[in-house]
Amino acid sequence: MATEESFGDLVAADDVLLFVNAAITATGQREFRSEAGQQRLSLDFLHSYILGNYRELYAAVLALDVNDHNAALIVQGLLATAGEATAAQRRTEGRLIARRLALLPPQRVYRLIRELRRAKVNNRRTRAILRDWLAARPDPALDAVKYRAGLKLALRHTHLAPPGAELGDFLFRPARQSAFATPLLDSWRRAHHQQSALYELPYSVAEGFAAKHGITRGAFLEKIAPRMTRQEQLRLQESGRRHGAEAVRADLTRMPLTRLAGYVLGLPTDDRVRRRAELTEALRAAARRAAGPRRGSWGRVAAVLDDSFSATGSGQKRRRPLTAALACHFLLEALAAEYTPLWTSGRTDALLVHPLGPTPLGLRIVDALDTAPERLLIVSDGWDNAPPGLAAEVLRIWRTRLDPDGRTSIVHLNPVYDAEDFDVRRLAPTVPTAGLRDAEDLPTLVGLARFAEGRTGLTELTAYLDERTRAFLDPPARATTPMPEPLPEDAR
Repeated sequence: MATEESFGDLVAADDVLLFVNAAITATGQREFRSEAGQQRLSLDFLHSYILGNYRELYAAVLALDVNDHNAALIVQGLLATAGEATAAQRRTEGRLIARRLALLPPQRVYRLIRELRRAKVNNRRTRAILRDWLAARPDPALDAVKYRAGLKLALRHTHLAPPGAELGDFLFRPARQSAFATPLLDSWRRAHHQQSALYELPYSVAEGFAAKHGITRGAFLEKIAPRMTRQEQLRLQESGRRHGAEAVRADLTRMPLTRLAGYVLGLPTDDRVRRRAELTEALRAAARRAAGPRRGSWGRVAAVLDDSFSATGSGQKRRRPLTAALACHFLLEALAAEYTPLWTSGRTDALLVHPLGPTPLGLRIVDALDTAPERLLIVSDGWDNAPPGLAAEVLRIWRTRLDPDGRTSIVHLNPVYDAEDFDVRRLAPTVPTAGLRDAEDLPTLVGLARFAEGRTGLTELTAYLDERTRAFLDPPARATTPMPEPLPEDAR
């Protein structure tokens, strides 16, 4: 019986880790080797399975570094099945949901409310949680202007009155008011017929008014630049230059590492060469921030980084695998005392990498192990094909014959969800694999990967999730359990 229980714990732990990998990497969008429909179907099955069999652990995943898409799906699943939870579960779930909603971008929460309304989820618990989230919004007027349709739907769904008669008139009876006392609301009213007023609005709102008034793109971007968020400035900087709007200039040294890596890879090669010093320093500054107190503490590190053709990603996730690899490269450079990067293409200039060629992971792993690293990190989608299967054989021989005591720590980080296997693709049973989305999460994921080796049961995993839950619900506890800072509003 003890053996059966132990085996059952291992299966349960493996199920939960499989779900964690999916919740970190999968977004229901098309990948290089699978369509969006396959991704959504696979992900929906996993959510239903874990929620139905491991409810407490399913809720605890909200405390991990899962992506916003899956965080919203978890919240929706918990709220839709509130009647199946015990009183104690509901209390813990309520706190986890409230904390996660506070970290989600507002547009994601308003989209979640729309999905809850479509699914007819409107129990008392749901209304209370959404009421508290709406009450905690720092600027109701900004939400009313920027997320007008979402806020109206949220108020209707929760049966709440708008905070203040003026906001109610703005949302539901805008023609009743000839002027609004709140400056932002009145700017929106005036922008319908007065061009200068639109430059007092957020960029995403002003853009529609600019098109209505026939304002040229360059002139609009030049004047609206001060109203842009950091992410909007980064996204539109190159567009601004093409249209002569030099005021659209992002401070690259303040950008999150993974977002910045994506921006760099989107630049033409000539621009990367011309701006080498600027871009390299910005990436290193972001990596130093992400490394924090762990900077230089990882000893000798070797990394195998996948820049093969499959790192192209898809039309919906352009260059996402390569973006993750480039960001990890700079973060590992900051974490290591001595660092050796090995790109699958054989290139040595990280700033100029681009997706090309096959994936000779096995050969690069041999090269990496030759440097006698204390840690080996492999960042790849796991499709080893030059020759096929060599990476798995190299890792098997290394772990079973050459390094059975595990002097070299090896972890595979995979940024791509495999819809067919309901998991990220693994290289070898002897090497732990963890899903990866943002490089900033790498230190935490390396710690989580130890559970993926198949030797740790449910008790240890539950204890780890409990620790992360306590840290998540009590932000000051982050000093003992480091977690990445939440990204700005639309960074994810």
